[in-house]
Amino acid sequence: MPITAQIDQFGRPAWIILMILSFIVFWPLGLMVLAFMIWSGRMGCGWHGGPGRWEYKMARMQDKMDHLRDRMDQQRDWWNVQRDRWNAPRSSGNRAFDEYRAETLRRLEEEQKEFRQFLERLRFAKDKTEFDQFMAERRNRPAPDTPQSPPQS
Repeated sequence: MPITAQIDQFGRPAWIILMILSFIVFWPLGLMVLAFMIWSGRMGCGWHGGPGRWEYKMARMQDKMDHLRDRMDQQRDWWNVQRDRWNAPRSSGNRAFDEYRAETLRRLEEEQKEFRQFLERLRFAKDKTEFDQFMAERRNRPAPDTPQSPPQS
């Protein structure tokens, strides 16, 4: 049975004790034991954690991303509530005035919508006339002279 298997039976504390004793006896030997422990994965801090190690790291990262996404959603919801709270019309205490104000705001929003539609139609008409003018100039343009092939002798 190899020496590493015998020490592995005692677990990680045996490896740590071996490393400390080898540092006490001869420090280069202690460095070699430490390097072997890291390289073989016996310290649990090397690159040889296996695929489970990377799956664990990815799962942790996914959990953190989910947590961050949840926090961002909560923050967005909070900002929406705050915005709605500030933009909500407050009652003046007079119901007739509140109805008049609501009707006026609705009418202004309708007029704004109609004005935007008017501007859109105006832009479309302008674009159409410019395009029609371009096409008319293109049709009326004389055809370029086509070079004739030299006479064959």
